[in-house]
Amino acid sequence: MTPFRFFHLKSIGGQIAALVVASIVALHLILTASFLISRPDRAEPPPDAAHQLADAALLLNGTDASERPRILANIVRAFPKAGIELLAPGTFSVADDRDGPHLRNVRRHLGHQYKVIALAPNLGVHRVAVELPDGSVIAGRVEQGPHPPRFWGGPWMITLLFALISVTMLGLWAAYALAAPLSSFARAAENFSLDGTADPLPERGPEEIRSVARALNRMHERIARLMSDRTRMLAAISHDLRTPITRLRLRAEFIEDEGNRRRMLIDLDQMRSMLESVLSLLRNDRKIEAVTLVDIASTLQVIADQFGDMGHAVHYDGPASATAAARPDDLHRGVTNLVENAVRFGAEVTIRLDVSGTRLVIDVEDDGPGISDARKQEMLEPFARGDDARTMDEHTGFGLGLSIARAIAIAHGGELSLHDRAPHGLIVRMQLPVWQQPRRAA
Repeated sequence: MTPFRFFHLKSIGGQIAALVVASIVALHLILTASFLISRPDRAEPPPDAAHQLADAALLLNGTDASERPRILANIVRAFPKAGIELLAPGTFSVADDRDGPHLRNVRRHLGHQYKVIALAPNLGVHRVAVELPDGSVIAGRVEQGPHPPRFWGGPWMITLLFALISVTMLGLWAAYALAAPLSSFARAAENFSLDGTADPLPERGPEEIRSVARALNRMHERIARLMSDRTRMLAAISHDLRTPITRLRLRAEFIEDEGNRRRMLIDLDQMRSMLESVLSLLRNDRKIEAVTLVDIASTLQVIADQFGDMGHAVHYDGPASATAAARPDDLHRGVTNLVENAVRFGAEVTIRLDVSGTRLVIDVEDDGPGISDARKQEMLEPFARGDDARTMDEHTGFGLGLSIARAIAIAHGGELSLHDRAPHGLIVRMQLPVWQQPRRAA
């Protein structure tokens, strides 16, 4: 790692560092603005006219009547612009304004025992009279100056709100810039497949994410090439093996001993069946079947009828019609494998269909010996055969039926699971998503 790469804005570390630095700067600006607005060393502003009149009323109320003329003269000299004077009763006229801003400013400094009165303006000058508790009245000029800053209108509050909005927007941007690439990366990884239909992982976002996306895309290409080479090799092996198996079958027909000829033909049929099963499981180079609307109920009914024609007790239980989006041939092959596996070990098989909400559930039930809980997960793996109750003979398969059905279910976005059937037997449950709203009929 090169020096200072951590601070590159295209990397996750750089974006986090930028977020931390921006937050520190925003906090510093808030603290600085708060200090400048409410600094303790700032000199107190001189009292306004309302404050001067209120102080004069308080001072005169606390002195004797004989001392008031002298005190009033000192107040006039101290506050010449206030024009404070003592009014005689009946020498002033009261204005209609009973709750103006100049009155509220005076009342803020006085108690309820003082009566504040607005006088008629003289040449545009607002005068306010204050009646002392003893009945004396003083008056002064109170200019209607600017209103004091409100709680929401103060500069410190504006600064705080701006900083709060800035930090919030910065956090939202960081959440989107850092989390969105990871979310799209996770969605693309969920759709990661080898069938060539999935889009490559998006190479965007911070440098670390782009590097991982490029590495995984290259790995995807290498795996796809490996699987393609394996498929071609298996196709060649299949072609090479089918011919000698056919020749051996023809030669076995000339074996005079009936028992040996029958056993030879059974072995050759098993070899051919195993070859076809393996190729069905590993065939990945074929074109992926298109998803179309399929009548799932009709497909299951056809499968049950086919096995019934071969002499097996296979029944269908479900709606008469249930249409959903699926790959018809794959679905038919997967359910057929499940039924073939069920008729080997059970005398009676039931295919059940249930469509509820966004899930489509296909159950294949048999009354055979079942599978122990300890081996249910193992039985879903390729070439895994059952316990002693399901030993391999000329009537059994090769442990690929469940694996193929599981692969088909996963390709549909579903899953395959094994469950016990009461009182005995096995339930193989294939759950598929309903990609379109199914249509059901009674």
